[in-house]
Amino acid sequence: MARFELKLPKMGESIAEATITNWLKQVGETIEADEAVVEIATDKVDSEVPSEVSGLLVEQLFAKGDLVQVGQTIAIIETQGDNVVETFKQEVGTPIEVATIEKSIEDAKESVASPTNFSDSDKFFSPLVKNIAKEEGVSLSELETINGTGKEGRVTKNDILDFIAHKKTEPRAKSQESIAETTPNPILSGVEGQKTTLISVNGGDEIIEMDRMRKLISGYMMASIQTAAHVQSFLEVDVTNIVKWREKVKVAFEKREGEKLTYTPIFMEAVAKALKDFPMMNISIDGDYIIKKKNINLGMAASLPNGNLIVPVIKNADQLNLVGMAKAVNDLGNRAKTGKLKPDDTQGGTYTVTNVGTFGSVFGTPIINQPQVGILALGVIRKVPAVIETPEGDFIGIRQKMFLSHSYDHRVIDGALGGSFVKRVADYLEAFDVDSDF
Repeated sequence: MARFELKLPKMGESIAEATITNWLKQVGETIEADEAVVEIATDKVDSEVPSEVSGLLVEQLFAKGDLVQVGQTIAIIETQGDNVVETFKQEVGTPIEVATIEKSIEDAKESVASPTNFSDSDKFFSPLVKNIAKEEGVSLSELETINGTGKEGRVTKNDILDFIAHKKTEPRAKSQESIAETTPNPILSGVEGQKTTLISVNGGDEIIEMDRMRKLISGYMMASIQTAAHVQSFLEVDVTNIVKWREKVKVAFEKREGEKLTYTPIFMEAVAKALKDFPMMNISIDGDYIIKKKNINLGMAASLPNGNLIVPVIKNADQLNLVGMAKAVNDLGNRAKTGKLKPDDTQGGTYTVTNVGTFGSVFGTPIINQPQVGILALGVIRKVPAVIETPEGDFIGIRQKMFLSHSYDHRVIDGALGGSFVKRVADYLEAFDVDSDF
């Protein structure tokens, strides 16, 4: 027999933790290699963790709702034979190091609090918080009164240590009052802040609880509105040449590249070029400091089958030609629809584009995707009568036009920069060469 540590895998450079949302396998059940054991969630994407080996699940080291760091052991799988130990030997090289690994499994078990200690609570507490509560004599009822400042309102190590410090130095009533004044999680406070009006419910009304992602989206949107000074610029763009060009080449493009050619990659390419021209649009804010981003990573807002919203990111978008952009857009869009996005696919965005024209909207006033400072909404392309200037004079003709709606953060982006940027995007689109190849 050998014991294998199932760890939370690395999910991208910018992702350090995930939440256990559901155990797909229970203690005592057999597991096949590559079979999913547990479901996890980052801020935006849900995914599964598969087992690298076949065996029997003997321990779950975290409970549903616990926050786990990348690299932490989340479960112990008992395997037949010494194949796992042999694998360890090949990787680390010496029996002493193998013994160290096996000992770390035992240490992990000892360091994790029993999940039954606070099983009567509807709230989830991390093993570390449970251990501190147990050692310091904090009761379950006391633990439930702590206003968590962690993600999704979870009680952090600092929260419980602050509670214990107040408990030791102040009367119980005063301690409770000070805890109530603790700064809440900004994401969840955005959701809770909406519950300010009493709503009457009639007998035929249906009450639907928001799912986890919708609660997160709601919190993010409220937090962004409360953080950024939103201001908008609108610009109408003549995209007749783009429409003609796409109609002319879309069949040949799909035949050669195996990809459908939509308008989105053409627009994203123009945005990436404009961001390169105006690097101060490709920034974020950290307190009183401006962080100028080296890479241009374009977020692409996409709707999910369940009606929720997600923003996968095209990394280093300025380095892609139109074919590469089309492949990236289609890949991320397809994986968003099928629920196959990886956590890292939604991380690291520096500017976001949303296509409200997909649903027939002429223009919109999108909310900035924090911590970015700008977002561009693409309106529907429409045939409209327009004045056409020629050397022979002006005349009225039918043109294909659309609106660009640019929301930007007035804390750091003034009208000159915000307007100039969206005008540059429009210039690139209107200058599109109808005779170009792909």
